[in-house]
Amino acid sequence: MPQPVGPNHYIVVAGLLFLIGVAGVLLRRNLVIILMSIELIFNAVNLNLVAFSRHHQQLDGQVFALLVIGVAVAEAAVALGVLIAFFRLRATVLEDEINLLKW
Repeated sequence: MPQPVGPNHYIVVAGLLFLIGVAGVLLRRNLVIILMSIELIFNAVNLNLVAFSRHHQQLDGQVFALLVIGVAVAEAAVALGVLIAFFRLRATVLEDEINLLKW
């Protein structure tokens, strides 16, 4: 008999997503991959918010999840705009080669 999916299962999946996102931010050099890893972290937070909201039968977590999605969209739009401008200027997207403050 299959076990019902409870909040603990969502916590484990969200924790794995969060760890993958943190590993991507810390270990990768490509800025596009780093941005995708940040989005994974946001999705892990959203999964926890929705899971706990459903478990406690309240809508507060779902409202906050929509707010986090809006912030993630704004962050992605601004970051991709900056990334495109940086690529046009330097022809690279590697984080090691970002030294715009040095002349």
